[in-house]
Amino acid sequence: MLLDYNVLKKNFNLNVKGVIHIGAHFGQEYEIYKNNNIENMVFFEPLEKNFRILRERVPQTDRVRLISCALGETHGSAKMFVETANQGQSSSLLEPDIHLKQYPHIRFDDQEEVQVATLDSFLDSGEIKSEDFNMINMDVQGYELKVLRGAKRFLHTIDYIITEINRASVYKDCAMVNELDQFLSTYGFSRVATSWEGITWGDALYVKSPTAGTS
Repeated sequence: MLLDYNVLKKNFNLNVKGVIHIGAHFGQEYEIYKNNNIENMVFFEPLEKNFRILRERVPQTDRVRLISCALGETHGSAKMFVETANQGQSSSLLEPDIHLKQYPHIRFDDQEEVQVATLDSFLDSGEIKSEDFNMINMDVQGYELKVLRGAKRFLHTIDYIITEINRASVYKDCAMVNELDQFLSTYGFSRVATSWEGITWGDALYVKSPTAGTS
């Protein structure tokens, strides 16, 4: 994560009661959440090897859940483009594009079939209760808009979104930052912090207006 959560919390007075982390990798942010007294956590990670390490590093409790699944706008299965040079952190459901030139040492030399579901489906099943969560943190390598389209009802109870953003075709058909800005604005979100440290990609914080949905 390019943005420092503790700095964001201070600068934007974040009041997070629960976080849904999509694309959890090894659960690197777990300690950050724990140290900030965030009790409710759900980590989604679809890759088998990553999920195995995630389970070793993040203890499951009544309030901390680990789910081996990718999120999108439909249900089914899909091939994930997998790399190992970056410990799988650059793996994506989208085929790499500019990423191959920008990071030539990272080769996507494997594929893995993963299960895909919508975030709203976990709301429907009762597996995740919307009242326990008000932040989403996404690291899904260009798949952001598809994840959000599968979370339209959930977005009504979310106050903060931290997500990777793109301003070039890092992955083929990846969501561009202006598309995310436009989509999230319909739910009352504004992009309030941005880091383009990755040059073609970066991280952003979206915050929902306190008056969103009250008119």
